[in-house]
Amino acid sequence: MQILIDADSCPREARKMVMRFAVRLGIKAIFAANRLIPEIHNRSKKSELIAMELCPLGENEADKHIVALARPGDLVLTRDLPLAEQLIEADVAVLDDRGRIFTKENIREYRSLRDFKVGLAENNLGVERSSSYGKNELKLLANSLDRELNRLKSAAC
Repeated sequence: MQILIDADSCPREARKMVMRFAVRLGIKAIFAANRLIPEIHNRSKKSELIAMELCPLGENEADKHIVALARPGDLVLTRDLPLAEQLIEADVAVLDDRGRIFTKENIREYRSLRDFKVGLAENNLGVERSSSYGKNELKLLANSLDRELNRLKSAAC
């Protein structure tokens, strides 16, 4: 089991939390991004459980890298719904940085809502966005991470 993180859009506090979980539980955490993220890069020098993988520049390159690495039994953290949908079809567990767990039963609904909002934005029909990321979101993420990692660990036994 490993944790793969779409690090380009993942909030700093969420990245730090995943690193703490990985080290505490002895699980490899791989952060994929198109740019070097200093706190991950520095941490990866101190722990073999943390890896910063720099992907080529270009659209969806980090996503392609995550798809290539992910296997059933892994956990991926991303807010990219098309990526989440692709991973779920490959039986990989997926959650976002706000603790939402994506499943085969709910991913199409989330994707449909996202596509609708994108359509509104493309037609200049402004959509209210929630950009704040605080203690509440971090707590939801911690709870979901704990629950999903325990579920995956139990399934592997």
